[in-house]
Amino acid sequence: MAATPHVVVFDYGSGNVHSAVKALEHAGARVSLSATRQDAMDADGLVVPGVGAFASVMAGLTDKRGGEIIERRLAGGRAVLGICVGLQVMFDRGVEHGVDTAGLAQWPGVVEKLDAPRLPHMGWNSVEAAPGSELFAGIERERFYFVHSYAVTQWSLEPGPQFKPPRVSWSEHGQRFVAAVENGPLTATQFHPEKSGDAGIALLTNWLRRL
Repeated sequence: MAATPHVVVFDYGSGNVHSAVKALEHAGARVSLSATRQDAMDADGLVVPGVGAFASVMAGLTDKRGGEIIERRLAGGRAVLGICVGLQVMFDRGVEHGVDTAGLAQWPGVVEKLDAPRLPHMGWNSVEAAPGSELFAGIERERFYFVHSYAVTQWSLEPGPQFKPPRVSWSEHGQRFVAAVENGPLTATQFHPEKSGDAGIALLTNWLRRL
């Protein structure tokens, strides 16, 4: 971790960016809000927030060439953190209200409506942290704040011989769903660390340590 890592929160039109900026600053980062390619490429870490519908988030990212920026960063081993729909768009596709939208296809899988008696899944919930998780180190038993109706319920990426298997953490609301993924330089959470109090700050601090 750099003495004060520089993190860019990608400002492609999603809401809730200012709370993410404040939380990252609290965790010890120097934070910029930007949608320019150069800023996003130069930062020690890039945060991709996501609020609202899968299709609208993908449209905003496409407009700012976000998929290309994320791909280039990951190819160079540069850290990216997706939050909420910012996790969902890392998968192959999302299906909402009958609309099937292509995602960034960093991971195989489909984002679909949760089979739960009450939606949205809103509020605090526990996470079953992946064995050996660096993201949840020291906060394995904490609860985090979720706001969503859609999720990925099956993980199908097979680890290759040259890559460490991703660490996948789970939560449950009606059914089990992916709560977080740690996959080399690409990390993402379905919950909102910036709304998760001290536990969320601790998680962001853990992420910053890896930059």
